[in-house]
Amino acid sequence: MMRVLVLIFAVVVAGCDTVQYQYQQAKQQVQKANHSANSEMVVETRTVTATGYAPISLQSGVTRNQKVLNAMRASKLQAYKELAAIVHGQYLFGTTQVKDMVLQNEQFNAAVGGVIRGARVVKTFPIQEDTYATILELDMRDVQQAYVSAQPQ
Repeated sequence: MMRVLVLIFAVVVAGCDTVQYQYQQAKQQVQKANHSANSEMVVETRTVTATGYAPISLQSGVTRNQKVLNAMRASKLQAYKELAAIVHGQYLFGTTQVKDMVLQNEQFNAAVGGVIRGARVVKTFPIQEDTYATILELDMRDVQQAYVSAQPQ
């Protein structure tokens, strides 16, 4: 159990270091852009796309149209979850129980959390007979700019 906690702590600390490094890089780019008013900063487009899927027949609703609308909503939320995992990462936690050198129980959990702003729906469409899909797109420059502006000076 202690090893698991140490591993989780190491992952969290490593993630903080990466975020801090990215923050410093973004801050330097913004400062360079502010100091050189005559020169334009060339920034490449960095978009991330995520696709969410939802089965139509398993949705609640009396009519097929209600089920399709619910599947559309569920697929959009699933796509947002995928974007949150890309932008903010996933929290992973696993436990293994061994007794008398025999594996007794093993569990693995994952969680995603975060705020996604500025995503746009690229396409919402049915796949075959019973699945709906939604594709979202997010420009990472907007995410980076929001993060830099939210930091204290």
